[in-house]
Parts: sequence; C-alpha cells; structure tokens
Amino acid sequence: MSILWLTLSSFAGWFLSSLTGGGTPLLLVPAIAFFLGAAAVAPVLTISMLLGHPQRIVLYWRDIDWRLMWWYLPGAIVGAILGAFVYTQIQLDWLPILLAVFLIVAAISSSLDKKLDFFAVRAWYFLPAGLIFAFLSGLIGSTGPLLNPLYLNYGLLKEQTIATKSAHLFVVHLVKVLTYAICGALTLKYLKFGCLLGIASLPGNWLGQIVLRKLTQQQFQQFAVAFIALSGILLLGNEIVAAIAKF
Repeated sequence: MSILWLTLSSFAGWFLSSLTGGGTPLLLVPAIAFFLGAAAVAPVLTISMLLGHPQRIVLYWRDIDWRLMWWYLPGAIVGAILGAFVYTQIQLDWLPILLAVFLIVAAISSSLDKKLDFFAVRAWYFLPAGLIFAFLSGLIGSTGPLLNPLYLNYGLLKEQTIATKSAHLFVVHLVKVLTYAICGALTLKYLKFGCLLGIASLPGNWLGQIVLRKLTQQQFQQFAVAFIALSGILLLGNEIVAAIAKF
C-alpha cells in the first residue's frame, strides 16, 4: 500500500508542478515522511528529483536559458556539497519555519505588482541565489519554489521557467546524491524508493507538458504565485502541528 501511495504522490506532484513552476516536494515530503520516516525525506526526495528533472530537460530542451545556467552552476555546486554534508552532521529544526515565512512574503510581494517588475533581477543574481538555494536544499531535501520569484522577475516565459529550473535542479540533486553517498546517508532502501518515485514522475511530466501548452503566460504566473504562497502556508502549518505534537 505504501508503494501505491508514494507512486501516486510522485505522479501528482510532478504534474501539478508543471503548471505552477515547481513544488513537487509539496506532496512528496509528507508522503515520504509518513511511510518511510523523517530521516528518509532528504535522500529519497533527492534521488526522485534527480530522475524526474532529466525527463523535463528532454521535453523542454529548446527552452533552457543557458546564460542563467552558467551563472547558476558555480554557486549551486558549492552550496549543494556544503548543504548535503551539513545534513549528515546536524539537523536544523527551525529552518523550515524561516523558509515558510520567506515564501509567504515573496508571494504577497509578487501579487501586489501584476507586472512583477518591482524587483528587477539580473542574470548574475543566480550565482549567490544558487549557492543559498542549493545549501538549503541539501539540508532539508528540497526548498520548493524558493527561487520562483527570481525566475518570474527575470522575465522567463512558462516553458522557459520549467526548462531552466529543471536544468538547474538536476545539477543540484546530482551533487547532493553523491555527497549523501560519500557521507553514508544513502542506503539501499532509500535508493530503491527514490528510483520508484523518479520513474513515476514520467507520466506526470508528460501530462503536465500537454496541459501547460494550453495555459496563457498570465495564468501560469498566477498559478506560480499562488503555489508559492500555498507552499509557505503548508510548510508553516506542518511545523506548527509538529511542534504541538511534541508537547
């Protein structure tokens, strides 16, 4: 039964994230934590993302913004190594709360300006942003749509956002998997479940691409901003429930 629910969660997560510019972990993180335990979230999620993003790279290859790719890579590689290493050493329970607040504030700010031009983003911003994002991703498995405000304000169109973000995340998750393996945090059990979720992402990506083509750019941006807020609210709510359960 756990395999069925995890597979369905992966399919649904990848499909929905195709329409919102990201957010697959929103469904995968609670599912993995429930069936496999909290310790399995980071390695299993990373493996599944590592397998899911190459599929999107193939589907959206022509839409990748390579200029952003080269700015993003140096910081992301360093951040992913550091974050994954720190994950194997310590756990920062307060970090998800900080990320939740950031996502909610970013969504509110974006919704106040329909043109999303209140915060001009240049290509070189993705160098430090990649470092921070990859570091945080290594610590907690994934940071959801943390960088979506940057992609939106840089001016990428819907397919460009999906394509470029997938290329970015593939590198991050590859480095994380290697670091987890070297540090002993990647077990055979985690590897098997991660591969299962990665395979289940294929139909979700395929169906998501079909529906995405029918969305206008404005609809995509609205979905993306709404999903940023939803991710922050759910992440914050999950931490509040967990804190209450400890008492």
